[in-house]
Amino acid sequence: MKGFGELKNIQIIILGLCIGLATIISTVILSKGLLQIRKFSNEVISVTGSAEKKIVSDYIVWKSSFARRDPKMTEAFNALKNDLQEVKDYLVSKGVKDDEIIVSQIGTTVLYRKNEKGTDTNQIEEYVLNQGIEVRSNDVKKIDDIARQSTELINKDIAFISGAPEYFYTKLTGLKHEMLAQATEDAKERARRMSGATGNKIGLMRSAKMGIFQITPVNSYDVSWYGNNDTTSFEKKVTAVVNVDFAIE
Repeated sequence: MKGFGELKNIQIIILGLCIGLATIISTVILSKGLLQIRKFSNEVISVTGSAEKKIVSDYIVWKSSFARRDPKMTEAFNALKNDLQEVKDYLVSKGVKDDEIIVSQIGTTVLYRKNEKGTDTNQIEEYVLNQGIEVRSNDVKKIDDIARQSTELINKDIAFISGAPEYFYTKLTGLKHEMLAQATEDAKERARRMSGATGNKIGLMRSAKMGIFQITPVNSYDVSWYGNNDTTSFEKKVTAVVNVDFAIE
């Protein structure tokens, strides 16, 4: 019985030693894991990448208007109707297609005669009727040239007012994806150079956030936190920015 008791005590001691050793090993492994997690969480490099590209507008919107005024509304309306036909004929003669022309409804303003104090009376002096016409086209250069020549309509006794054309680029969605990829590559290269200067290497990308995406005139350096979208220039510059965090190995 004595020998059995001693054997049992030895087994208990061995079991205790094994448990203690396992506890120590587990603590070491856990501590190492925690250190790696902390290192993974804290050792990052944050960089900003950007990409630029020049584009040429492929869509134009040109708005203009004309007006007539007369003491009689019917006379003003008939004159305005004739003006509309003259304007449309002029545009078509220059090569504008019918389906590129949008005519707006007529706007009417009533002008009242003023008294000696400069206050409006109830007596109508004349009616002012105005109408807008808009051209939308993919033939940007042609419409741009017509807009510059449109003052010729004034020689036809038409009170024609030409607005400044607006220029657009219709393939922005695909271009945006392309430029964000380029901006991310730029961010990666910047991070690689910065970490390399201190003898480190970059690891996996930890996070990425899109910055401003803006369209400006070619020679403009304007920056807006919400992103510019220029419509005043035929040739434009597109800029994409991303903010990226990389792990440091």
